[in-house]
Amino acid sequence: MTDIKKYEGIIPAFYACYDAEGKINPDAVRKLTRYFIEKGVKGVYVGGSSGECIYQSKEERKLVLENVMAEAKGKLTVIAHIACNNTADSQELAAHAESLGVDAIASIPPIYFKLPPYAIAKYWNDMSAAAPNTDFIIYNIPQLAGVALTVPLLQEMLKNPRVIGVKNSSMPTQDIQMWRDEGAIVFNGPDEQLISGMVMGATGGIGGTYGAMPGLYKKLFELVKAGDLATALDIQNECCRIIYKMCSAHGNMYAVIKEILRINEGIDCGSVRAPLAEMIESDYPIAKACAEMIRAAVAKYC
Repeated sequence: MTDIKKYEGIIPAFYACYDAEGKINPDAVRKLTRYFIEKGVKGVYVGGSSGECIYQSKEERKLVLENVMAEAKGKLTVIAHIACNNTADSQELAAHAESLGVDAIASIPPIYFKLPPYAIAKYWNDMSAAAPNTDFIIYNIPQLAGVALTVPLLQEMLKNPRVIGVKNSSMPTQDIQMWRDEGAIVFNGPDEQLISGMVMGATGGIGGTYGAMPGLYKKLFELVKAGDLATALDIQNECCRIIYKMCSAHGNMYAVIKEILRINEGIDCGSVRAPLAEMIESDYPIAKACAEMIRAAVAKYC
């Protein structure tokens, strides 16, 4: 029986942490994990888009998860995204994640080749079989994966008792209602509409900008639960304005977020891995402005 409570709340997507040479920085991974523990979030989502997983090797992804678990085990819910571009590598990461004691594994659908639903289901079930004692979460992000989850595919996957839910990063909040109606736990993906996703029945949220401003998202979550939608909407609007400012930079949004963390929290996660765009000189005032906006919003609402 799935313990739904361990998935209720704010779950930041974990950022890739690199040293000056662009290699995984275990010390930074541990410091970032401790930061999330101190901020009181529900958990972390490791190895997804924010973790730059498609630009990392299996060994690097294992190293990141090992260092997260060394700090987080028993203190945070840990969901490990383990999808690779082939089934065997995905199974290896699934088994490794289970050996570390993660709460759940997650996977996008296979990318590049357009596979039929039965092939996607086999891909997911094969990696779930490699971690038979661990919850499995489907990651629906059609705008990047090129494949959208459907009700028939979800119904097929729910025949697997380890499949508990969907991280839904499609934009229509109607999708959240559809997946929930099939009996799945649903995590809201688009940070810009967390309030809408919760109203539509999302159990929690997993987001790429949560790590830069966890206090704001935690407060938003609490206010929705308490029925104060007006104040929650004010916070959502402020979060959106900050996100739009982040995205106005030349550099990749995650590069900007890492600079914000350096300014506001003293955490150095390095830059991003090519081909993601690094920050340029004109981006630093943008990051500084975002950091100031976050501090002001936290002072006002938290």
